[in-house]
Amino acid sequence: MSRIPTHTVDDAPAASRPLLQKIVQSTPMGRPANLHAQMAHSPAVLTAYTSLRAVLAEHTRFDPKVGAALTLAAAAGVGNDYMIRIAGRLAQMNGWTEAEVAALQRGTPTSDAKCDTLVGLVREAAANSANVPDVTWTAARQAGWNDEQLADAFAYLGATVFTAYFLNYAQTDMDI
Repeated sequence: MSRIPTHTVDDAPAASRPLLQKIVQSTPMGRPANLHAQMAHSPAVLTAYTSLRAVLAEHTRFDPKVGAALTLAAAAGVGNDYMIRIAGRLAQMNGWTEAEVAALQRGTPTSDAKCDTLVGLVREAAANSANVPDVTWTAARQAGWNDEQLADAFAYLGATVFTAYFLNYAQTDMDI
């Protein structure tokens, strides 16, 4: 059972309404997902979430397919089923096949060995409070990922951990 009230656009706190309305406009359900509806209870939480998403959309150098893989890897590393489901859908929408999505969730190789090294690094970071062994870091560097890309990958990790931790914290009911 959810711990935090779930809002509609009409009954959300006034400061959350514009953000929640914007989310609804880009959602195929035509209503906020429970995740967003609960975040709306705190304008600070919803603003932080939407800000993280906006920054990723505007400033990352990864293409959406790689970004979706990083999000899914982080979600799997944290282990929140709601976030894994969201990230899995996002990965499929951005070009990963169903089999590749399953591999990304399990942490097994996909058809993209270079991406797999970065995905593995992010998964490991998510599962270990962002602690990554030197061997994992070195493998990502040797696969061709540069310092800027490795730093960018942390933005996906941070946004996903923020979201997954909120879902755990609020005990959000699955609605997707």
